[in-house]
Amino acid sequence: MSKSSHVGAALLAVAAVTSLVGCGSQSDFKPRVSGGDARRGALALRQHDCGVCHVIPGIMGARGRVGPSLAEYSRFPYLAGKFPNRPELLVRWIADAPSLAPQTAMPPIAMREQDARDMAAYLYQLE
Repeated sequence: MSKSSHVGAALLAVAAVTSLVGCGSQSDFKPRVSGGDARRGALALRQHDCGVCHVIPGIMGARGRVGPSLAEYSRFPYLAGKFPNRPELLVRWIADAPSLAPQTAMPPIAMREQDARDMAAYLYQLE
């Protein structure tokens, strides 16, 4: 095998491995919210009545059907079906969804950023 064939084979192997790195299962996705606390998030979800519109496991009375169920939220690859499900986007979505998607039915909610961080932390622990 010539030197150029070895280089070509090596590049092909690197490309194959690199392409597989992004192919992990969605269950491997474990986002964390910087500064968020899931226990406080459960309280904030109740305080802001999120269960009026959403089913949220672990939140008493959260059986709403207007918005999507948030069961197994940590497994959702997208936020609102169009944005990558990443912590900073979720925090922004929770507090002011129309700033990201003006046509959404989800209203802006007056809250502290800390509440949104805590709520996101709670949602990310739902598997």
